[in-house]
Amino acid sequence: MEPTSSRILPYRHISKPTDEILHYIKDRKSGKIRSLKTKWEKFNNLCMGGIEPNTIYTVAGISGSGKSSFVNSLETDLFDLNPDIEFCVLSFNFEMLSSKQVGRKLSTKLDKTTREIYSGDSNDRLKDNDYLKIVKESEKIKNYSIYYVDIPGTVPDIKKTILKFSEEEFVKNKWLIVILDHTLLTRGQTGSSERATLADLQQMFMEIKKYSKNTVIQISQMNRDIEDKDRIANQTLHFPMRRDIFGGDSIFQASDYLLVLHRPELLGIKVYGPKAWPTENYVYMHFLKNREGDLKILQFWNNLQYNRIEDVSPKETKENSLDF
Repeated sequence: MEPTSSRILPYRHISKPTDEILHYIKDRKSGKIRSLKTKWEKFNNLCMGGIEPNTIYTVAGISGSGKSSFVNSLETDLFDLNPDIEFCVLSFNFEMLSSKQVGRKLSTKLDKTTREIYSGDSNDRLKDNDYLKIVKESEKIKNYSIYYVDIPGTVPDIKKTILKFSEEEFVKNKWLIVILDHTLLTRGQTGSSERATLADLQQMFMEIKKYSKNTVIQISQMNRDIEDKDRIANQTLHFPMRRDIFGGDSIFQASDYLLVLHRPELLGIKVYGPKAWPTENYVYMHFLKNREGDLKILQFWNNLQYNRIEDVSPKETKENSLDF
């Protein structure tokens, strides 16, 4: 057996990171460094004001829970709500074509379903004036600094693509947000299991987030345990747990924020959890990990026909956020 090659890892005195954190605290205090705010105030309040640099966000959920719509909306909302902050998005869309992602954005902005936009009903095709509105909105979308990767790749492929993209002149010295939809569609190398590939992906993202000013937002999948009929029948077992996320150990370790979007009504649940919360048209966001804050459950309104989840107003809920 050939000896494994090794390298000396760099080390530095504690004074260096101390100076860095003091600089960060001062710049946060003065407003020089700000989070990218989202349209969800409850989310912002729980996440240091919004999306932070050098951070990994994991969004998990069962199929149909709204996780892709949440991230798709987030992708463009960040540009709309933070026009004075320079950043770029590199989005790996392994599940959907990027053109379909743009279709979702148009659906959100025009309050029309994708079925309506695509003239899915042959008896009720898109009107000319609506098409002109879509064309007008699409011209705005073209100006977002978003770049898509449609072809699935391995973990080394993804890393090389991120590093190459970071060298582009229009990206240098800017905040880079890397989005992956989703983790289980990452191609494994020959002989690697799905879990091993997932673990390698998390190791790579932990490395990437430390480069310059990078943020990673990844979408992940739940396993089938949460759909077990005994859990559905027992209100104390309704809430998603760490073990419900496929490859939960590696994802939990890598993530700074781990949240699960859940629509219990998809599982036939009429009242949700020990406090019997309503389920019809509600989406619940469970924070299973929050490196800088509390673990909460946020309640949202389901408007996924237009690819949106929306804040529930204080009049509609007794609390802005719900404790575990």
